[in-house]
Amino acid sequence: MDNKILHTLDYAKIIDKLGQHASTALGKAAIVALHPNSDLEDVKYALQVTDEAYKADRLKGSAPFGGIADIRASLLRSRIGGTLNPAELLEIAETVRGSRRLKRHVLQLHDEHSVPLLAATAEQLTEHKALEDAILLCIDDQAEVMDSASPELANIRRELRSGEGRVREKLESMIRSSSIQKMLQEAIITIRNDRYVIPVKQEYRGSFGGIIHDQSGSGATLFIEPEAIVVMNNKLRELRLAEEREIEKILQKLTALTAEYAEDLLVDLDLLGHLDFAFAKARLAHVMGATLPRMNDRGYLKLRRGRHPLIDRDKVVPIDVELGNNYTAIIVTGPNTGGKTVSLKTIGLLTLMAMSGLFIPAEDGSQMCVFDALYADIGDEQSIEQNLSTFSSHLTNIIRILNNMTPKSLVLLDELGAGTDPAEGSALAIAILEHIHKLGCRIVATTHYSELKAYAYNRKGVINASMEFDIATLSPTYRLLIGVPGRSNAFAIAERLGLKRSIIDHARGEVSEEDVRVETMIASLEENRIGAETERNTAEALRKELEAERVRHEAERRKFEEQREKLLAKAQDDARDVMLKAKREADQIIADLRKLAQEEGAAVKDHKLTEARRRLDEATPERSKPSKGQPSKAPKPQRVEAGDEVIVHSLGQRGHVVELSGNEAVVQLGILKMKVSLSDLELVKRAETGKTQQPKIAASLKRTRDENVRSELDLRGANLEEAMLEVDRFLDESFLAGFGQVYIIHGHGTGVLRSGISDFLRRHKHVKSFRLGRYGEGGAGVTVAELK
Repeated sequence: MDNKILHTLDYAKIIDKLGQHASTALGKAAIVALHPNSDLEDVKYALQVTDEAYKADRLKGSAPFGGIADIRASLLRSRIGGTLNPAELLEIAETVRGSRRLKRHVLQLHDEHSVPLLAATAEQLTEHKALEDAILLCIDDQAEVMDSASPELANIRRELRSGEGRVREKLESMIRSSSIQKMLQEAIITIRNDRYVIPVKQEYRGSFGGIIHDQSGSGATLFIEPEAIVVMNNKLRELRLAEEREIEKILQKLTALTAEYAEDLLVDLDLLGHLDFAFAKARLAHVMGATLPRMNDRGYLKLRRGRHPLIDRDKVVPIDVELGNNYTAIIVTGPNTGGKTVSLKTIGLLTLMAMSGLFIPAEDGSQMCVFDALYADIGDEQSIEQNLSTFSSHLTNIIRILNNMTPKSLVLLDELGAGTDPAEGSALAIAILEHIHKLGCRIVATTHYSELKAYAYNRKGVINASMEFDIATLSPTYRLLIGVPGRSNAFAIAERLGLKRSIIDHARGEVSEEDVRVETMIASLEENRIGAETERNTAEALRKELEAERVRHEAERRKFEEQREKLLAKAQDDARDVMLKAKREADQIIADLRKLAQEEGAAVKDHKLTEARRRLDEATPERSKPSKGQPSKAPKPQRVEAGDEVIVHSLGQRGHVVELSGNEAVVQLGILKMKVSLSDLELVKRAETGKTQQPKIAASLKRTRDENVRSELDLRGANLEEAMLEVDRFLDESFLAGFGQVYIIHGHGTGVLRSGISDFLRRHKHVKSFRLGRYGEGGAGVTVAELK
């Protein structure tokens, strides 16, 4: 690809943006080397790799490139026998570790979401754990050789630390001496030339002794090594030299080990660079809001809302362009500053990006072509005044394009024929366009000449286009309109700016009749286009609204059906649960009453079985049904008095009224006495005059919580025998009332009553468990019983 086109279309700025997303120097190097490719298969492969990286970045986030560095120079030096320093070896170990981590990340991603090309690249990465471990065993995170690197080094450093301790101890004893302190500038120990020294005043130079290693800038202080530690410092010097030799041996050994893996590691670095490059392309696509284009090599290009990648997304106006199907050349006309040059550069730059394996900032469904070359003559000069030198420069560039282009080239020409006489310039522009068109190249050209509008209108395979201009605001909209030639709008602009009407009319008279017809035709076309576009937008908005409404109704219908099914299922489950619970309760009651019947006699049995059956019937859930016809009238209630024989409708039993209490009556039913609403009674027989029938009461049973059965029994002050009778009665009533837990208050006292109650509860048939009260329940003065 010609470097001139890359410069003209600002391709280097895209490379710079891409480089900002690289994680390693290896990836940056691959990005710097990136150039558009003219081979369709290579471009498709590069775009597929970008697509996989885009998918991976979206699903799993950024790939782990931490620790990976460009270690090629170190590897090459190890191969020729050079010794690597600890920092270089540490960098190699971290790169090996980072490579292994990245490989596992990509392969794991491939297992979950198919990314075959990335996986194939990652699979080639080698794993040299032995080299990594060998280096990290000897060198720490600060790139220092550790004591554990070898036994010899550990011994040397142990002796070195011990020797340094003895030297410091000797010097500290000296500086603490009162006779020496007066000779010292400061009572400190310091180091000069790797030897321990102390700061001595200049005037005591002759009386102190030892070796002078340095002096202060003023000369007032001398740094002297006392004679007493010279031998000790010499020993330390020998140990340090031995340490350096041992470190050198260790580094040479690690370098030799690195050289064994150098070939594999060099290949790994190339693979790591390619992976970083791929993920950088993916991150750039995310930032730009770019999409994957479909590629072809048949000269077809279709941009859907394509944006110039170097202009702010919030400010750039997208363009729609189609080239290479029904027409191979587009002639764009319109006023200056309308956006013609930006549109031209957008087409060219997006083509270069696609040919480089990059996503393009356009909507899905865009198609790009792989051209063998792109050529452009786009000047930055936007002035109306063009001089001969500028014309010559443009023409020289066009001649170079004409000499090098092929039928598979894309040619972009800005302000073709400008800078010279309008008649000659337009004629030359038409001739150049005709030559390029006959060769079969794809062309996008911009111009001011009205003659080129007629050329595009009459020539097969060539189409007019224009940049939309809003006359009402005298400003461009920067929208590219394919199929509509541009208008000069000079008269309209002049009139809006206040030029006299007479001058404008005179100017219109100077325009040829043919030009007037062309302008009128263009104005009519533009008016019809605006009307059609408005209607299309209205229809599209209505279609979207109806579609959204349809989707909403469909969603609501599905939601309603789901809720209905759930409610029906829940209702059925609830009904079944209620039925089962009612049956279990009834069965339990019947079983209990049969047991009581055996204990108390047959008279109890019949009545309790009837009551249990009534409760069972009431517990059975039934759907209410609308009554047909007139509802049946309830029997008119009759006045009853104590002693009357009555029928209790809800129970279907006969009994005698014992006493009246408001709207209720106490009715004796066999051995059972219960309160019943007066409306539930029907008089059967009046009691004999003067006599109130009082049937003999064999037993009395309270059944419900409504009859003031309490959940606590206070026995304080009762003796043990009385208390047992009361507890037995209390437990029976509580059990029949359905209490799950009751409280027996016996107080603290001597504990006899509490113990007796506990023994009695332990044997009682209705008691499941019992305990003393907790804090807030009465403590040890209360026993809490849980009933079965």
